[in-house]
Amino acid sequence: MADEMMVKELEEVVVRFSGDSGDGMQLAGNIFSTVSATIGNDISTFPDYPADIRAPQGSLTGVSGFQVHIGAEKVYTPGDKCDVLVAMNAAALKTQYKFAKSTACIIIDTDAFQKSDLDKAAFTTDNPIEEMGIKQDVIAAPISQMVKDCLADTGMDNKSMLKCRNMFAVGLVCWLFNRDLNIAEDFIREKFSKKPEIAEANIKVVRAGYDYGHNTHASVAHTYKIESKAAVPGKYMDITGNKATAYGFIAAAEKAGLKLYLGSYPITPATDVLHELSKHKSLGVTTVQCEDEIAGCASAIGASYAGALAVTSTSGPGICLKSEAMNLAVIMELPLVVLDVQRGGPATGLPTKSEQTDLLQVLFGRNGESPMPVIAATSPTDCFDSAYMAAKIALEHMTPVVLLTDAFVANGSGAWKLPKLANYPAINPPYVRPEMSETWTPYQRDPKTGVRYWAVPGTEGFTHVLGGLEKDNKTGAISTDPENHDLMTRLRQQKIANIEVPDVEVEGDKEDAELLIVGFGGTYGHLHAAMDELRANGKKVALAHFKFINPLPKNTAALMKKYKKVVVAEQNMGQFAGYLRMKVDGFVPYQFNQVKGQPFVVNELVNAFTEIINK
Repeated sequence: MADEMMVKELEEVVVRFSGDSGDGMQLAGNIFSTVSATIGNDISTFPDYPADIRAPQGSLTGVSGFQVHIGAEKVYTPGDKCDVLVAMNAAALKTQYKFAKSTACIIIDTDAFQKSDLDKAAFTTDNPIEEMGIKQDVIAAPISQMVKDCLADTGMDNKSMLKCRNMFAVGLVCWLFNRDLNIAEDFIREKFSKKPEIAEANIKVVRAGYDYGHNTHASVAHTYKIESKAAVPGKYMDITGNKATAYGFIAAAEKAGLKLYLGSYPITPATDVLHELSKHKSLGVTTVQCEDEIAGCASAIGASYAGALAVTSTSGPGICLKSEAMNLAVIMELPLVVLDVQRGGPATGLPTKSEQTDLLQVLFGRNGESPMPVIAATSPTDCFDSAYMAAKIALEHMTPVVLLTDAFVANGSGAWKLPKLANYPAINPPYVRPEMSETWTPYQRDPKTGVRYWAVPGTEGFTHVLGGLEKDNKTGAISTDPENHDLMTRLRQQKIANIEVPDVEVEGDKEDAELLIVGFGGTYGHLHAAMDELRANGKKVALAHFKFINPLPKNTAALMKKYKKVVVAEQNMGQFAGYLRMKVDGFVPYQFNQVKGQPFVVNELVNAFTEIINK
């Protein structure tokens, strides 16, 4: 009997959904992630999809994957390898099997392993399991046919029915991990709220997948459960980094009492921020899909001049194009947030993959001396706080600010506890005051912060002109005087240097570490997991992970010099290491650099760091 099956409790599990680009693997993964996050599990996800608009069906290059790591306690990465691999066709099995553990359970749709499918996947025999040397448990089910049987009475055509195959896999995995189908059903009804008949068809298939596992035991000895052990009470949701970023901007505008404007040109992987913000006109959000990257940034500068919280979003190639307009905001000293969701480069590069290769570009990639604060979000859920902080710095210090995320952080997701806006710090732009009208000039500054006062156009008594030519420090008139230009350059630099940012925290063996690991941005989870594993192996290791890049935390130099061995790990060829060497005299770290378009593999980090410790 099904109810006699043993239920084994796990601390964590990694599930990878894979199939053709048209098989809905991202949606399947999102549903399972949402179900897990809603019941209090911690999660970390990694969508891994091709750049092709639509690769040939069943081809090796067209496989799309979605990996989710679920834990009873905190999880930091999507996992190196999976415990359950769902392969919806032969090509998925061929390309994704390398991500499965030796003990993994593999689920396949046997209907998608016909001769033509095997040929496309470059199999040479009619037994792919044997050909690949797969020894793990395999749940081989005729999923396509069962889906068609399940939906036979709905009147749907064959193509429409097969689009629901992914839901069968969701149901089967929900059975395997004793998940509540009601949460999945609610998600599906919301997702397809405008097409209720599609929603109900998908729900019917989810239930069929669950029932298949329940009634047949699906060739496994156990089902599993993962009970949450460290959940903080509150409302949780599964949120992607891009959505969290959008919400962070909305929250900052609300806190500052301003309208929010986004000027953007669609570009992978940043476009979802534009999509999300366009849904929230009721919250005072204006979005404009501009004709090009330059217009996106320039229109945001116009909105900023008019008194809005202005944002422009893009990825690395778009930063190249926006750079002249970004410099306009520097010299005009107007608040602007520039979101850079980094991807693989150069040129078009790897548009759906992740790197950290834009760091030096956003720090120095503009003409002239153009200092600009830079913040790097550390996780999908941290994108909310980072977006909020970027907006706060921009508005309070009258400067453009770059917010760095990356494709891994932006497309990945985590279990996010809905915050209370009252708990976030106030945002107080340096507006002009009525009593200043008789003596005010456009570049009059707060004597403590060096920030110029903001006169929103239309404020009586504060008529003024701004522009891209250098201005006189005292009058605001155009000036080519060499001493004035030198002074204005230094004032703009000092204004950024004056920004107060938190000290970088050290985790792990902070007092006696044999090795200090240093990173920035979206690699936090992998570096933290590597540190944890090294410490579990008896090594003394600490981690200093940077969120604030410019200005650097004041304790940076002291930390870099405190430890005998320091390794800077980053997904580029050493940009952050070079920047730290520039800022910290005599600092010569070890380096760990990869530019693969994929997240770090924790096991590789552990091996590399162990080698450094043993030197």
